[in-house]
Amino acid sequence: MAKLYFRYGAMNSGKSTALLQAAYNYEERGQHVLLAKPVIDTKDADSISSRLGMSRPVDFLIRPDDDVRALFAAQRARVRRDSAALIPDASVDVACLLIDEAQFLTREQVDDLLRIVVLDGVPVLAYGIRTDFQTQAFPGSRRLLELAHTLEELKTICRCGRKALFNARLVGGRFVFDGDQVAIDELSADRVTYESMCAECYLHESGGRLG
Repeated sequence: MAKLYFRYGAMNSGKSTALLQAAYNYEERGQHVLLAKPVIDTKDADSISSRLGMSRPVDFLIRPDDDVRALFAAQRARVRRDSAALIPDASVDVACLLIDEAQFLTREQVDDLLRIVVLDGVPVLAYGIRTDFQTQAFPGSRRLLELAHTLEELKTICRCGRKALFNARLVGGRFVFDGDQVAIDELSADRVTYESMCAECYLHESGGRLG
């Protein structure tokens, strides 16, 4: 039975690398996959890139008001059509849908992912972070935690060596704890960056503040 997977972790936990590796594994076995990400993730435009230097274009971008199941259906039809044109008697289908930066999906779009899994019979692997720089859950992540068949944590460490839980935001190299929920790292004129931190280090930098 197809399942909805949510693979989450703090920033720098290797989520994009794991996604690209999963895509490679499917294709190495002769299976077809589709890659997508929310358009709000402007870093690397229409590609998924890992911090190790690997990169791959997505098959489609997801806008905030898009019906993800409809987008998937259109891409699935394209895959079938293209394969039939190359090999008329072939029966090729999409083996898996992989979503990067899934925290930026809306609640309704995560519901679409579950429908793709249950009604269309295609596994979905969604990768993302649970919480923002104020330790509040992103809407997409919250819904994935509610609906996913399988939850898998990808781990990374804080500068102190403990397990990192939170994503602290820096602007111009200084920690900030107020602002919009979404600010894409390294693309702002103010040099927005993030640091993965354990609870102890986060509380130290925030003066004990959570959210």
